[in-house]
Amino acid sequence: MTLTMAHWIYGIVTLAIIVTMIFRKGVVLPTLLGTFLVATVYNGSIVSGFTSVFNANLTAAQELFSIFLIITFMVALLHSLKDLGADKQMIAPIQKFMTNGHVAYFILIGVTFIISLFFWPTPAVPLICALLVPAAVRAGLPLMGAAMAVALAGQGMALSSDYVMQIAPGLSARSAGIDTALVADKALVLSLISGGVALFIAYLSFRTKMRKPDSPLIEKELILLQGNEEKKKILVKADKKWSKPFAILVPLSMLIVMIYMIYTKASGGRMGGFEGGDGAAFIGGVAVLLLSLATITYNKAEALEVISEHITDGFVFAFKAMGPVIPIAGFFFLGSGEFAGSILSLGDTAPPAFLFDLVQSAQNFIPDNSILSAFGILIIGIITGLDGSGFSGLPLTGALSGAFASSSMDASTLAAIGQMGSIWTGGGTLIAWSSLVAVAGLCGVSVMELVRKNFFPVIIGLIVSTIVALLIW
Repeated sequence: MTLTMAHWIYGIVTLAIIVTMIFRKGVVLPTLLGTFLVATVYNGSIVSGFTSVFNANLTAAQELFSIFLIITFMVALLHSLKDLGADKQMIAPIQKFMTNGHVAYFILIGVTFIISLFFWPTPAVPLICALLVPAAVRAGLPLMGAAMAVALAGQGMALSSDYVMQIAPGLSARSAGIDTALVADKALVLSLISGGVALFIAYLSFRTKMRKPDSPLIEKELILLQGNEEKKKILVKADKKWSKPFAILVPLSMLIVMIYMIYTKASGGRMGGFEGGDGAAFIGGVAVLLLSLATITYNKAEALEVISEHITDGFVFAFKAMGPVIPIAGFFFLGSGEFAGSILSLGDTAPPAFLFDLVQSAQNFIPDNSILSAFGILIIGIITGLDGSGFSGLPLTGALSGAFASSSMDASTLAAIGQMGSIWTGGGTLIAWSSLVAVAGLCGVSVMELVRKNFFPVIIGLIVSTIVALLIW
């Protein structure tokens, strides 16, 4: 295989992106310039460089737009439920089961995990911290323990699998050139292992610090929470008549969706196999119907305008969360033979596969060792998560997983491992400048102290899940 100058430039830019992430800087600018340079050198035309930058972003946007839609509709649905007061009704009954700090910890984990799977942790955290964390603290759970439970279960375990909305596995799979369902299933298993280990270690760290109901420390921590809530409280006139019906309808609908998806998967595809993109579309369609019903119920005559506002808010949230991923994905799509042809406007000419060609040319110098591959991808995932996003590194870990796949380790396993490293790090458990700030702020604890407490449990959890991946796949 003959490597061209464009191949070497692609490799240099990829290394520059990794170094930039290590220094916790944004990588959008290097990916845009890198796409321009690679395309210009490969086609020998500066005009081609300009058009390829646009084509790369357009290709990435087309491939990822379904992700933006599912985020939009789920966030819009949550806003419509807030109008009705149904969001609070959904979890308020759980408070009475928090009889002591130990029970409160595991209930907080379960509720955070389930809600975060369907609505993503960032929109769900304010609801959980406002309603369940005070109840957990009253039951005797230390405030730091509550913050760790929310962060590890939501920002870590739920987000790293992203099994319902399948945005993360979709990014990983597209970059690796494989089916989303392959990555999603393995990511779910690894996320549960990582989360189980991390949450258990965290529990051991403060189980002896549980309080009795009459402890004066409880009142001090509740004052922190109440002062925080006064700053953030937004008065909403809830419709009590419909809040409870929708508090039942929405979870029941999502439960039926999950049962149906699991059934079609277990039936071996005889029912159509709602997974991957089809599963996300199914959930998105149900969310749209629920959004419409909730908006009409609460706003009646104003529903025509209000639903547009909810959807607009959902799009704004989606683009803020995922917008920077588009140019990053565009650069790594350029490195894939599947997309390079359309990006470089090559027509019927055989497209290059820059990243795959580079890895293949270096195969003689890289040992075919599954342990090195697995932990190498994990480390790269952790490095990419240092930017505080968690998702911006998935195109890189996915692309490398496709390139490093071998007989000893398939691409879907490597992609799932890389996804764990990237999202557990940058998604909101180990990086102080990530969405972990929201968890710490809403729980009234120091974000740096929360990072310190999370570090050891998360790293051990990631190591254990990677070892399990090596053993079972």
